[in-house]
Amino acid sequence: MDTSAPLVWNDSLMTGVPDIDEQHRILVHSLTEARAKLADETSPDVLEAITQDLLAYALYHFETEEALMHETGYSAAGGADARQHLAEHRDFSAQVVAMRSTLKAGIQVAPDVLLGFLNNWLAKHIMHTDKRFAAYMLGRADR
Repeated sequence: MDTSAPLVWNDSLMTGVPDIDEQHRILVHSLTEARAKLADETSPDVLEAITQDLLAYALYHFETEEALMHETGYSAAGGADARQHLAEHRDFSAQVVAMRSTLKAGIQVAPDVLLGFLNNWLAKHIMHTDKRFAAYMLGRADR
């Protein structure tokens, strides 16, 4: 199976916010497990289970971030960055739901497409969007 390079947890992915970093670590680990499962079997059932599990944990993680955004005032003070952050969460969820619908309709989703999307989305979201939010949170903590 030819997929994009796996996302590996390292210090460059850390935001400095312990709860967020721990959940990101779990998401990266989940992607590693998904890659291993898909190396052995790519049946629609396996793909559906992977997308279900990842979507469920991602939604939990998004709830955590969005609660922190509200608690810290980022939802109001973050302006366009805060709106973009929420939009990325919604877009990710919609794309995974669309993939799940495709699978349920009996249409195969290539494992490398799924893993590539998940890896790229998570890395980009952490490195850009989540780090901007974390900088806001950590800046508030210094006050």
